[in-house]
Amino acid sequence: MSRIYLASSWRNQYQPDAVTMLRAAGHEVYDFRNPPNGVKGFAWSEIDPDWSGWKASQYRELLTTHPIAARGYMNDFRGMEWADTCVLLLPCGRSAHLEGGWFAGRGKRLIIWTRDGEEPELMALMANHIVTSAEELLDALGRIAA
Repeated sequence: MSRIYLASSWRNQYQPDAVTMLRAAGHEVYDFRNPPNGVKGFAWSEIDPDWSGWKASQYRELLTTHPIAARGYMNDFRGMEWADTCVLLLPCGRSAHLEGGWFAGRGKRLIIWTRDGEEPELMALMANHIVTSAEELLDALGRIAA
């Protein structure tokens, strides 16, 4: 079975069910919403409820100096190092795509799970597999990386 880093978004309604389905299939899954250290997953609102109004310089400063940002980053990065596979569950944002790119660059397996209505991305060709259903995902996880 695989050690999976499920890269997605807090706004992705499918993420909790994907964690449950993968675990039920026998895989170990890093869930960014509930990291294994028991500290809830990172949200910018923990640092500042008005984070969406930050200037670029504020974002850079708080990203690089705030202990809550450091904790969230290390939780997720340790999960990435632990995993042998990244499942990029669309729709998701820039961070998840950076995570998927890191997996591809490290030579680890990257599987993109997309569905109808998602905007096509050329660089998805970095992925070992692109799947459109839970069944296809489980099948891809059973195969050796291409």
